[in-house]
Amino acid sequence: MTSLFSKLICRDEEAMARYYQAVYGLGVVQRVAGQSDGEPFREVILAPDGDWAKGTLVMFNFTERAAPRDQQVILGFGVDDLGALEQRIVANGGKMVGPIRAEADHGVLVVFSTDPEGALCENVQMIAHG
Repeated sequence: MTSLFSKLICRDEEAMARYYQAVYGLGVVQRVAGQSDGEPFREVILAPDGDWAKGTLVMFNFTERAAPRDQQVILGFGVDDLGALEQRIVANGGKMVGPIRAEADHGVLVVFSTDPEGALCENVQMIAHG
């Protein structure tokens, strides 16, 4: 099984797409508008290097629903430099949730953050096992 995509339900799909582009370096693949079971939506499809084959992260907006209230997903990202990522998160309106910490048993450094709409992201940098 392969994970093809994740969809984050958000209020402002364009603003959230800009955030994930600036912080994680994702590229816009496509914009879609339509209806799902009679309910209008808009979405911005993002992918690493704009390449569908690498999986996609979709900013999804049910345009006639109230803004999402509860966290229903934790997005996970693997990065090469958590320190640099932390700077991009803050510079683009996100917030850090605690400090970067080592999880030596798992071979990672990890830090949680939230995007400008409050969605939780778990950010992981692999470290060498000793």
